[in-house]
Amino acid sequence: MTGATGMAVSEDRSEGGNGAGVLLYYKYAPVPDIDFLVRFYDSNCRSLALLGRVRIAPSGVNVTVGGNMPSLEKHIAALKSMSLFDDTDFKLASCEHPSDSRITRECGFTELSIRVVKELVTFRSDPLAEVPKVCDAGRHLSAAEFHSVLHDAGTNMDSTADKQLVLLDARNLYETRIGKFKATNVETLDPELRQYSDLASWIDQHSEKLHGKNILMYCTGGIRCETASAYIRSKGAGFENVFQLFGGIQRYLEQFPTGGYFRGKNFVFDHRISVGSKETDVIGSCLLCGISFDDYSSRCRCHYCRMLVLVCYDCQVISSRVYVCELCRKNGKGSNPMMLQEDEHEDISPDSSEEMGISNSSFPDITPAQIPRTHGNSGDRKLRILCLHGFRQNASNFKGRTSSLAKKLKNMVEFVFVDAPHELPFIYKPRSSDSSYVQQSPPPEMNRRYAWLTSEHLNLSDEQCWRMIDAPFDPLQYQQQTFGFEVSYQHLKNIISHMGPFDGVLGFSQGAAMAALFCQQQQRSSHVMDFQFAILCSGFLPIPWGSKESIRCPSLHCFGSSQGQDRQIANQASRELAGMFEEECSMIIEHEMGHIIPTRPPYIDQMKNFLRRFL
Repeated sequence: MTGATGMAVSEDRSEGGNGAGVLLYYKYAPVPDIDFLVRFYDSNCRSLALLGRVRIAPSGVNVTVGGNMPSLEKHIAALKSMSLFDDTDFKLASCEHPSDSRITRECGFTELSIRVVKELVTFRSDPLAEVPKVCDAGRHLSAAEFHSVLHDAGTNMDSTADKQLVLLDARNLYETRIGKFKATNVETLDPELRQYSDLASWIDQHSEKLHGKNILMYCTGGIRCETASAYIRSKGAGFENVFQLFGGIQRYLEQFPTGGYFRGKNFVFDHRISVGSKETDVIGSCLLCGISFDDYSSRCRCHYCRMLVLVCYDCQVISSRVYVCELCRKNGKGSNPMMLQEDEHEDISPDSSEEMGISNSSFPDITPAQIPRTHGNSGDRKLRILCLHGFRQNASNFKGRTSSLAKKLKNMVEFVFVDAPHELPFIYKPRSSDSSYVQQSPPPEMNRRYAWLTSEHLNLSDEQCWRMIDAPFDPLQYQQQTFGFEVSYQHLKNIISHMGPFDGVLGFSQGAAMAALFCQQQQRSSHVMDFQFAILCSGFLPIPWGSKESIRCPSLHCFGSSQGQDRQIANQASRELAGMFEEECSMIIEHEMGHIIPTRPPYIDQMKNFLRRFL
C-alpha cells in the first residue's frame, strides 16, 4: 500500500454556474492567530452571504458552508492566498437551493456560526482527555488507490496479507444504515456508534479485531479518520498499518460515479441530507416494517436518544406513536421499534415566576445549612445537582415550580436549591385598576427576590425594599442585567465548598446564563470543573460574553422552539447560548410549552437519557 502524499487538489464545479452550492473542507495545521481567523471568516462569509458552520481550533479549521457558487469560489480564492490553507482539499458541489426550511434550520444553514473549539471533531466525551496527535494519523490513500486495494483483495483469494485486511467505518450508525463499502473477502467493521465520541471506547473494547491487520478507514469527508487513525496507531505494535481514504466517501464517489465498491448513499450534514451515485442501490430499511427505505428528510428520531431513524412514509402516518432505535432496544429501553405514546395528564402550567407579582409558594426559605451533604451510597447512587433560579426568583419558589421535575427524576437526582446573592426591590402590581391607588405598606407575605446578574444602577436600601410597578413588564429586561458576576461567582464557589460536591448544575433563565458564565470562568482560570455537566433551561447568552472559546462541559439545553410560547426568552437567544458549548458533547431539547422546564414525554425521557451518562 502506498500513500497519497502530494495529491492534487480538485474542485467539482462542472455544473456550478450561478446556482447554489455547498463547500466542505478541513485543514489540520497550527493556527498562529485564532482571533485573526475568526475576524476573517466573519467578514468574508458575511460579505459573500455564506451560511453554515465554521469551527476553528488551535490545530486547524473545519468548515461547511453554503451559498451561490460564485461566492463559494471567491471564498476558496481568498483562502488560497493564505499559506495556512496550502494543499487544502476543497470539496465544492453544486446543488439546489434549500427547499425545506426545517431541515435547513436543523442542519445549521439558516445562519453563520463561527466557533472556537478545543478540537475540530470531539473524539472523546471527556473534555479533559488527551487528544490524539493528527501528525501520527494513518497514511492517506487516494480514491483510486483505495479502490485498487479493495479490488486486489477480491481477486487474490490466497494471499495471507489480503485475509488480514479489514474496513473500518468511522461514522455513526444512522449514516452507515443508508450506505457503506462492501468488498469480497474484506470484513467491514461497523462500530454502530450513536456519536463519534464513542469510537475511542469501541476501539479499546474491540482491539483484537484490529491487531495485526491492515486497516482501511473511511468516513464522509476524511476528517474523522484523521483523529481515529492516530488513536489506533498510538496503541503500538500490531496497530501500525492504518490507511485512510483521502477526501472520504465524497471524493470516492466523484472518482467512481457508478458507486464502485460503495453501496447506497453518502449521508451529509447539510440540507442535501444524502448524496448517491448514478446507480444508487437502496440498502436502508424502515425501522418498523422493514421495506427498503433510505430517506431521512422526515427527520424521525428515537424517543430516547434522539438519533435519526428510518421510518417509511406509510408508517409515518400512524399517529400517537414514538420510535425506539435499534441501539436503545439493545440497551433494554424498548422491546419494539414503535411503542404507544405515554399520555401525560399532569397539568404543567406556564412558569410566570419571572413576572412581577406576589408569590403564593408554600415552601419555606432554604438556607445553606438546611441542605444535606450526603452524596448517596453505592446502592442508590443519585446525581446531586445545584439549581440556580431565574431573575427575581428565589430558591423557595423555584423549588415549588420544579416539583414536578423533581418527582419525575426522583430515582436519579437530588436537587439542591440556593438563593442568588443580589437581593432585589420587591415589585408588585396594584390591586385595583384605579391609577390613584397607592400601597402604603409592604404587601403581606412578601418573599425576598434575588438575581445572579443585576443592572448597573441597582440601589437597594432598607427604606426602599418594595415598590409598585412603574412600567409594563419588559420581556427584554434580561439584556440590561450585566453586572454582579464576580460576586455571584464567589458566592457559588462558597456554596460548592460548604455543600459540595455536586455532579452538575441546572440553571433556569438568568440562572442558565449564570451557570454558563461559571463554567466558562472555571475553564479559563483552572481547567478543573466543579461540575461534570450543565443543564441550561430557557437560557440566554449573557451580555457581554467574554470569550469566543467553546465551553467543553457536557451540556443539555432545553428551551422553547421558534413556534413555542416563551414570551420572555426568544428561541434564538437560547440557541446562541447553546452555541457557546462544544456541540459534540451537548444536547438540545426544543419544546412548545413556553417559559418552563417541561416534564412531559418525550422531553423528560430525553433529559433522563442525558443524565444516565453520568450515573
